[in-house]
Amino acid sequence: MKIYLDYNATTPIDKEVAQAMQPYLADYFGNPSSSHSFGIETKKAVENARKQVANLINCKPNEIIFTSGGSESNNYAIKGIAYAYENRGNHIITSTIEHPAVTEVCKYLERKGFRISYIPVDENGVIDLKKLEGEITKQTILITVMHANNEIGTIQPISEIAQIAAKNSIYFHTDAAQSTGKHPIDVKELGIDLLSIAGHKMYAPKGIGALYIKEGIQLEKLIHGADHEQNKRAGTENVLEIVGLGKACDIAHRYLYRNITHMQTVRNLLYKNLKEALPNIKLNGHPQHGLPNTLNVSFPKIEANILLNELESKGIAASAGAACHTDSIDVSPVLTAIKLNSEYAMGTIRFSVGKNTTEQEIIRASEIIIETANQFYSEGKEITINPEQDFSDIKLTKYTQGMGCACKLRPQELEKILKDLPSNTNPQILVDTSNSDDAAVYKINDETALIQTVDFFTPVADNPYDFGAIAAANALSDVYAMGAKPIFALNIVGFPSNRLPMEVLKQILKGAQDKATEAGINIIGGHSIDDPEPKFGMVVNGIAHPEKLWTNSGAKKGDAIILTKPIGTGIIATALKRGLVNKETEKFVVKIMSELNKYAADIIADYEISSCTDVTGFGLIGHLSEISIASKTDVEINAANVPVIKEAREFATSNIIPGGTINNMNHFSKYVEWAENIAEIDRSILCDAQTSGGLLFTIASEYKDDIIKKLKEAGIEFATHIGNCISEGNGLISVKKSS
Repeated sequence: MKIYLDYNATTPIDKEVAQAMQPYLADYFGNPSSSHSFGIETKKAVENARKQVANLINCKPNEIIFTSGGSESNNYAIKGIAYAYENRGNHIITSTIEHPAVTEVCKYLERKGFRISYIPVDENGVIDLKKLEGEITKQTILITVMHANNEIGTIQPISEIAQIAAKNSIYFHTDAAQSTGKHPIDVKELGIDLLSIAGHKMYAPKGIGALYIKEGIQLEKLIHGADHEQNKRAGTENVLEIVGLGKACDIAHRYLYRNITHMQTVRNLLYKNLKEALPNIKLNGHPQHGLPNTLNVSFPKIEANILLNELESKGIAASAGAACHTDSIDVSPVLTAIKLNSEYAMGTIRFSVGKNTTEQEIIRASEIIIETANQFYSEGKEITINPEQDFSDIKLTKYTQGMGCACKLRPQELEKILKDLPSNTNPQILVDTSNSDDAAVYKINDETALIQTVDFFTPVADNPYDFGAIAAANALSDVYAMGAKPIFALNIVGFPSNRLPMEVLKQILKGAQDKATEAGINIIGGHSIDDPEPKFGMVVNGIAHPEKLWTNSGAKKGDAIILTKPIGTGIIATALKRGLVNKETEKFVVKIMSELNKYAADIIADYEISSCTDVTGFGLIGHLSEISIASKTDVEINAANVPVIKEAREFATSNIIPGGTINNMNHFSKYVEWAENIAEIDRSILCDAQTSGGLLFTIASEYKDDIIKKLKEAGIEFATHIGNCISEGNGLISVKKSS
């Protein structure tokens, strides 16, 4: 049984709305601007929808402009006022809890010379009216404050804000995307000048919205072209969806108070059930003045995204804060603004019900949520299992937030910590943290150096055995990247015994042991802790000749740069977690990640390698920068030559990019000179946070063809010459793209 409790993210299209739209899919297709009968039919439909929207918020039909959604409406309202009245002033006032469709517009205008004041809210999310009024100057031309907050549901004192604005001859805009259809709105009574509506929040299609513009207000155009929409918004009208929005507004107006009562009832039932069973949860948002459907609660000492993953696996759909932030474990700006204690903030979930949510669904959802939360609170209590139970359907990526090496600390934060560590003064330590090498090296005698490395992360694959094998291959890779031979390993385990059966851990360990056996070593012990998320890694010890180590710092001018595995595993793993990867791609990527770099290392050991690392959490660009900076060498790579998993590009185009990849791009781009033809997608892929990636090494150019040939003959099919070390310098990476 699937239960949808995320109506603030989007709503299903109402059946009556779909029926109203149906004729406009085929029968009525004319352009509303055409004067013949085909155009007249659709023109009538558009104008009827305009009346239906106007009727819901009590305005004149000519005060409604159709847009592509709430974001466009907000952009048009705010930019439209800013540029139409900038001769009067350049100051705009907003709140600290607005949707990005407002805050990002304000940030844009700040860059264009406008001054923005962000007014704080109290612990319930209500704006401070005294501070708002105190910020008003002669230069203030607009106040924009949302009607109801999308995360905590708090409704703002819109009428009072409108009075303050009117008293000071300031235009007032409100983003009503979340409140339209869930709360009574009368723009005349409230004194609103501009109001944004989003269709998909009220059982209309996605991609349609509206903007109320009070008669007499002039906005600078956002979209230029023909004179559609009263010469205010160019572009042939989206008749099909305009009809849908109109019908949705008609239904909302017809059943407004009935729907409000129903949503309040089921929302309150959910909170009552949760509070009785979990008395430590905290309600966020105003207890009286809030949306009737929104329940924002904090589960202390539980990370919301981990809880949501488990709820989703049991059929419950909800959200951690705003839907736009579901892939982030950062505290949302709204929770920060209400000064919610971090212990509660990290465990905050938004449940939002709809007009069709049933009491039976709420009762069942309550049981699942309570049972799941109690698993987290029952630390140390193992799950009892049936010995015959099949574990093939367990998806490990659903039990974690960060994935693989993509969950590493942000490189910029790590740098700050590492620079404060005391410098090494022991002459026996040959390699430390100074050049960001893959392992630490201690000289035992003139013939032998001990190499030690550790890697530890959360699942990057759904299958427990695969996860263990990948984690082991990743840990072993650091030793191979130093030109060393592994001799033994220790396991490091974090495991949620109260969430997963111990048989899953057994499979993880088996995957790791089989990979260690392939490497020719034993795992001789380790350490384990009970943890909210499954985590696994290894400490690997190896040996090498002290004078034959491969490090980051040996690259020379004229060296060729060679990579042995394709990149894109971080993006694929993120898509896998979302259930978007087909079995064939999953199998291929698991194979790539679990392949030992031993075989590549054995081949290149016959050559004089200048520098070497492996490509993991900091991505190709990050790890290449470690080589270029440590070697004081400027390098150039050709993005067209870098081997990329085909599906990674497809997913990146759909904006399925892990947070670790974004962090890498933000941080390591300071070392990069990107050619103009390098698209943002390509930059993301080149910075993608890998798990168990290939070896990245430099070698004298005259050997590159021979070494690549031998690698390919050994089955390392993706080995590629991707660039060159071009000169001595500061470590600059030039990225070009030419076929």
